[in-house]
Amino acid sequence: MAADATHDILLARWSGLLHRCQEKSYPDPVPFGENLLTRWAEPQRRYHNTSHLLAVLDHVEELAHYCADPDAVRLAAWFHDAVYHPERSENEERSARLAERALPEAGVTAARTAEVARLVRLTVTHDPAAGDTNGEVLSDADLAVLAGPPQAYAAYAAAIRQEYGFVPHDAFREGRTAVLRQLLGLPRLFRTPYGHEHWEPTARFNLATELDLLTV
Repeated sequence: MAADATHDILLARWSGLLHRCQEKSYPDPVPFGENLLTRWAEPQRRYHNTSHLLAVLDHVEELAHYCADPDAVRLAAWFHDAVYHPERSENEERSARLAERALPEAGVTAARTAEVARLVRLTVTHDPAAGDTNGEVLSDADLAVLAGPPQAYAAYAAAIRQEYGFVPHDAFREGRTAVLRQLLGLPRLFRTPYGHEHWEPTARFNLATELDLLTV
């Protein structure tokens, strides 16, 4: 999909979402959306870009019937990588703080803002507590890329490597190997019933294949 078309689709979805979530009449949601989309289109992004955002939002829609507050999860998807610099380790925390600043200004209630920030912070581990249905849906939607067909997964892995192009090969291989092993060590990658049934086997195959390629 062309970048302009992706931008327009996302901006329309943001505007509809924010209108639903606003406590009362507030300024036009478009400038807030444009600010977020500018962030998501920054040049250092090769995977964590507007295409990823749109994919996560689409997966949230697939899984929305599982969670307690779908709109909080949708907002969290918008903010979960809103701050992203590959060389930094505090991206999720900075993204959560951005949500805590921006959403009240946009007219979102304090309770929902707090839930959005909590969900953004959860994407550090993708390990929601039992019964955290909002966390389960966001985590599964963010990790759904792991269950793509081989060509799509290879493109994802290549884009991640491009984002970390400043890291020497051996150091990247060591770090990526640790990430893959951590994911494979989880009892479940996907917490929703749909994700566990439909995505888990393929995701584990893809992760194991990439790990084998990195460790030969």
